[in-house]
Amino acid sequence: MTLPHSPGNVGEPQPPQAVEVHRLERRHEEEQKERRQHSLHMGSSVQRRTFRSSEEEYQFSAADRALAAALALTASSEMSWEAQLRRQTSTVELEERGQKRVGFGNDLERTDIAYLRTQWLLRQSRDWKALRRRTEEKVREAKELRELCSGRAPWFWIPLRSHAVWERTTVLLTCTIQASPPPHVTWYKNDMQIDPRLFPPGKYRITNNYGLLTLEIRRCTVDDTATYTVKVKNTYGQASSFAKVLVRTYLGKDAGFDSEIFKRFTFGPSVEFTSVLKPVFAREKEPFSLNCLFSEDILDAEQNIQWFQDGKLMRPSGRRQILYADRQASLKVSCAYKEDEGFYTVRVPSPSGPLEQSTYVFVRDAAAENLGAPGSPLNVLCLDVNRDCLILTWTPPSDTRGSPIIGYSIEQCQGKSGQWVPCHEAPGGTCRCPIQGLIKGQSYRFRVRAISKAGSSLPSKASEPVVMVDHDEARRMTEIPFDLGNKIMVSTDDLEDFVTIPSPPTNVHASEIREAYAVLAWDEPRPRGRAPLTYSLEKSVIGSGTWEAISTEAPVKSPRFALLDLEKGKSYVFRVRAMNQYGMSDPSEPSEPITLRGKPATLPPPAKVQAFRDTQTSISLTWDPVKEGPELLGYYIYSRQAGSSEWQTVNNKPIQGSKFTVPGLKTGKEYEFCVRSVSEAGVGESSEATEPIRVKQALATPSAPYDFTLLNCGKNDMVIGWKPPKRRGGGKILGYFLDQHDSEELDWHPVNQQPVPTQVCQVSKLREGHFYEFRARATNWAGVGELSAPSSLFECKEWTMPQPGPPYDVRAFEVRATSLMLKWEPPLYIGAGPVTGYYISFQEEGSEQWKPVTSDPISGTHLRISDLQPGKSYLFQVQAVNSAGPGQPSMPTDPILLEDKPDAPEIKVGVDEEGFIYLAFEAPEAPDSSEFQWSKDYKGPLDPQRVKIEEGDNKSKVILKDPGLKDLGTYSVVVTDADEDISASHTLTEEELDKLKKLSHEIRNPVIKLISGWNIDILERGEVRLWLEVEKLSPAAELHLIFNEKEIFSSPNRKINFEREKGLVEVIIENLSEDDKGSYTAQLQDGKAKNQVTLALVDDDFDKLLRKADAKKRDWKRKQGPYFEEFLQWKVTEDCQVLLTCKVTNTKKETRFQWFFQKREAPDGQYDPETGAGLLCIEELSKEDMGTYRAMVSDDRGEDNTILDLTGEALDAVFTELGRIGVLSATPLTIQGTEEGIRIFSKVKYYNVEYMKTTWFHKEKRLESGDRARAGTTLDEIWLHILDPKDSDKGRYTLEIAAGKEVRQLSTDLSGQAFDDALAEHQRLKALAIIEKNRAKVVRGLPDVATIMEDKTLCLTCVISGDPAPEISWLKNDQPVTFLDRYHMEVRGTEVTITIERVSSEDSGRYGVFVKNKYGSETGQVTISVFKHGEEFKVLEKM
Repeated sequence: MTLPHSPGNVGEPQPPQAVEVHRLERRHEEEQKERRQHSLHMGSSVQRRTFRSSEEEYQFSAADRALAAALALTASSEMSWEAQLRRQTSTVELEERGQKRVGFGNDLERTDIAYLRTQWLLRQSRDWKALRRRTEEKVREAKELRELCSGRAPWFWIPLRSHAVWERTTVLLTCTIQASPPPHVTWYKNDMQIDPRLFPPGKYRITNNYGLLTLEIRRCTVDDTATYTVKVKNTYGQASSFAKVLVRTYLGKDAGFDSEIFKRFTFGPSVEFTSVLKPVFAREKEPFSLNCLFSEDILDAEQNIQWFQDGKLMRPSGRRQILYADRQASLKVSCAYKEDEGFYTVRVPSPSGPLEQSTYVFVRDAAAENLGAPGSPLNVLCLDVNRDCLILTWTPPSDTRGSPIIGYSIEQCQGKSGQWVPCHEAPGGTCRCPIQGLIKGQSYRFRVRAISKAGSSLPSKASEPVVMVDHDEARRMTEIPFDLGNKIMVSTDDLEDFVTIPSPPTNVHASEIREAYAVLAWDEPRPRGRAPLTYSLEKSVIGSGTWEAISTEAPVKSPRFALLDLEKGKSYVFRVRAMNQYGMSDPSEPSEPITLRGKPATLPPPAKVQAFRDTQTSISLTWDPVKEGPELLGYYIYSRQAGSSEWQTVNNKPIQGSKFTVPGLKTGKEYEFCVRSVSEAGVGESSEATEPIRVKQALATPSAPYDFTLLNCGKNDMVIGWKPPKRRGGGKILGYFLDQHDSEELDWHPVNQQPVPTQVCQVSKLREGHFYEFRARATNWAGVGELSAPSSLFECKEWTMPQPGPPYDVRAFEVRATSLMLKWEPPLYIGAGPVTGYYISFQEEGSEQWKPVTSDPISGTHLRISDLQPGKSYLFQVQAVNSAGPGQPSMPTDPILLEDKPDAPEIKVGVDEEGFIYLAFEAPEAPDSSEFQWSKDYKGPLDPQRVKIEEGDNKSKVILKDPGLKDLGTYSVVVTDADEDISASHTLTEEELDKLKKLSHEIRNPVIKLISGWNIDILERGEVRLWLEVEKLSPAAELHLIFNEKEIFSSPNRKINFEREKGLVEVIIENLSEDDKGSYTAQLQDGKAKNQVTLALVDDDFDKLLRKADAKKRDWKRKQGPYFEEFLQWKVTEDCQVLLTCKVTNTKKETRFQWFFQKREAPDGQYDPETGAGLLCIEELSKEDMGTYRAMVSDDRGEDNTILDLTGEALDAVFTELGRIGVLSATPLTIQGTEEGIRIFSKVKYYNVEYMKTTWFHKEKRLESGDRARAGTTLDEIWLHILDPKDSDKGRYTLEIAAGKEVRQLSTDLSGQAFDDALAEHQRLKALAIIEKNRAKVVRGLPDVATIMEDKTLCLTCVISGDPAPEISWLKNDQPVTFLDRYHMEVRGTEVTITIERVSSEDSGRYGVFVKNKYGSETGQVTISVFKHGEEFKVLEKM
């Protein structure tokens, strides 16, 4: 390490090191100068513009400024003579630059540039950053020196360590520290500071010898057991170290570092798992949780409880919670995705090392939005992220639901918008796709949907957010450290000379080639300039000789671009141009030829897929991994039950290894498995299916026996009993090997060389008064199991107590939610007398109190215990009783949890196909070596004289040979060699046995089941069909049809059909007659099964059937020609028209349709040949329309008619309907003033006095017709006339109209303004009537035209009226007539006569009589025509 020199050394002879440094720096400066000249040349050639002339002022480049800044920042760490040397070098360099600018001409320029370029090419291998590296090295060395010379915080070179010592000994705690300046030291005991002055002299001794700290504790007692801590502190910081001291108070196997006390003190309480993690089968988008229970509380649970997924430590997140409370650790996931599938492990510390439990979580596909759509993809990842593009990959789903995937839809979400927008479609043969057109600096998330013909899947889980960044920009940044920890960031762009138009990109190549696209990549140009760059791409098909620009939707800003529109089978070359605001570069060198690849092939399936038994509900699989292809994503596993054709998905997340355990299978069922490889090309073909394997416990060595107890003891022998292993290894326990140990000896000795088949062993040749302990191993077909823990010490001393010894082999069977069956073996030592009974007591788990089950002893060796609390765990023990009293209690049972297992097998009672009564028990989880032990009333094996036992795969069946009262009782069964209790019982009662015997009789004497008895149908042509239906019969079934006690067979008139497959018997009688009257009996037999059914066709039943058959036959014959599909019927319209309608079918052109009324043809009838509809309309029905109507249709095939009788009740029904419609059509009451009074009326469409009744009410009082009120009706009106109305006539008037059951009321209020208006109108009309009555008028008499011959006398007479008598005058052609000579007028009362004598043509014209009085006037006119003799008579029109 070189230390800095003082300033006083300037001018003195330099050492060889300094000379070498000066030489290297000089050479480095020359290289930099040459690079600047070359950069000048390159910049001129690219920009294609001027060099500076000798008169132009030189401008320093960015590299000059950056170098000057770096030198200025590092100047403080250099020697002064080096600084002077740098200044001299800079001066020389500036002089050389000036000299080079003097002779600037074209020839000199070319010569100079060629010289500099050649010199640069010769020295390009030298690193131009040598000066900077040396500067960094000098800064680093100076920094280290300053750190060594400066102060530092304390730290422990050797920390404290824990000690375990005996009582009344001395312990020395030591540690070593380093610190500058020396720290202050403080010792603590259980966080309390130790002050030696406060303790007895010499108890504590504290020293500090140059960083070696000691604490001596003398004459240790139990009170000195504690945690000791030393804390050191100076101005730069502090540190601490602690150790635990355990003071042992006694010697023995529980002392020392292996003792539980030390472990608990050092590592905390011993924790065990009290529950087992079970596989979880979750569903996508739904929550799931994992829970486990511990035996002790865990200190600092957040740090000590760790959850792992596939070996990766899990942390809480928005979807994931890690909880701990009440000795239970939980992992909860609020919304599951397929990515959450995997192997989960929970780990906790313990004194013996970390404890772990693991399980597998399966995440199944959520229900599809479209039926049959595939499952969602998973593991969406963003790769090769650039400023505007990336590569997206995902894993295909395992379940396509029977429809292959044809493509993928990609959606993107920008930032935190939450809006998912489709952005790309990918073909189905790949799980990889480029995404372009993204924005630099923005964050994106992506998700994928799988698409098949059935529809689109649910979206995958979104990818992690990814920010679009320019990685090349980060690589262009250089970090220069200086001044002990500081640094400066310099961009390579700042070190380049100023250029405008960039150089061409380089290294154009295909970074990725796929079936549907190729990704083109290139390096940025050098120099690139400082302006932002975009790129233009060109392509050329090999052999075309032309270049074509590639159009892009957005500018290409990254040195990556995905080509999506290339044609398969063609080879392309590409080149790239760089562009900025100043212009476009020359094209790059063409790439190598690029051709799209063919469709990627899926990976082959793995070989040698093998299945092995694992547990009661799982199978272990192994296979040879696939070695082909680098894109293997894992494996999908599929399973199916043997015999099924449909494969079920096991996992939805690819498995990485080559083995897997499939859980959640049904015990005892056979399964087949296959495996498929997964890659970016999709899911491959299935491997060959494994051989069917039955789900059973795999054979393994058993666990250790436990709970040893002394059953009997003599002077030199003992009888030892124990409990069987909790895990029997899936096989039968063949026996036990027992070891003994004398407490006064060191070694263990075997008791037996051959395995003991029971759980009781007599040990002989013992020494009286010695203490012995025992241990054992169980053995099965897999080998010898674990060695048990040693038993307690038993003294070999002969038993002489009068009480009996302990019962043994206490076991619980038939455990349910509130009850169980307890069985035991009687004691081997009975004491002073025989055992007279047993006391049973129980204890709740966690309690110390034993409670009796029964108050009195029981005599048997079994007891059903009921009325227990479900969900609790109980322990039971048994005491034998003799005349001396109760003896020793048995070894308590293990805790027994009372619960109803949903899949617990029960004994099934029934009758088999042969009619035998049986009791069957099936236990799929039973090991292969298990036996089914049956007993009756818990008294031993069943009587082989009364029952027969049949065994099958995991099944056992007890068949009663001769069922009777002796077979009543409780039947129980126990499955041996099972780890868990598999047992059941059933009590066979007399009532149940009677039902079973009845069913047995029915099976042994079967009856063909009758589905439907005899039925009678009349067919279309009038045939009669007799049929019955029974259950399906075999081909050998027989039928005997008996008619009137005589068997009949098929004949032309009577056909018999017997369809055994359908169980159908039918008899079809073509023409039913009296010969067919009688009883029909069908006798059926199918093997042992029989039945017969009888039908009686006699008396009225036969007569009715005969009439119906004849009518059906006639109807069929009628329908052979044109016939009425709808018979004649009437209908009343809303306009009160009566329509007679019918409809004809089966017609042709020649078909004739006729209407008749009263046997006369009715021409008004209508017929539509197109629809076959007939119509006869009666506009206003009256009594004249009463009669018989008939419609007839006929052609050469026959005729048919329909008749409607509109008389009597039928006619009344029509009129009633008309009346109903008339009632409903009544309009609201209207008030009208008349010359006689006030009229109230309602309009109706129809009114018939006979079928409609009307009633008027005034103020709810019925009105009767009288002098002042008259009621009446017309065909379209119902009215009430109030004559000479008065104030008493005011009020509400109601009209009640009734027609049959239809009644309607209409009301109006005749008062107030309504009454006044009607009265005023009455008075007005009354006045007009008086005027009209008295007005002068011509009543009658004058003709319109009169013709007369000349010379005749014309006499015209008319009648007039008027009061007073009117004035009379005659007019001729509107001029008054003068009554002279031939004109005369005569008035006789109301008759007025005008006479004209000897008429002539001059008398022709229009005459009128004009009458007038004070009430009015009127003119009566007549036209007179006079013709001459001999002229033709003409009738004149009125003028």
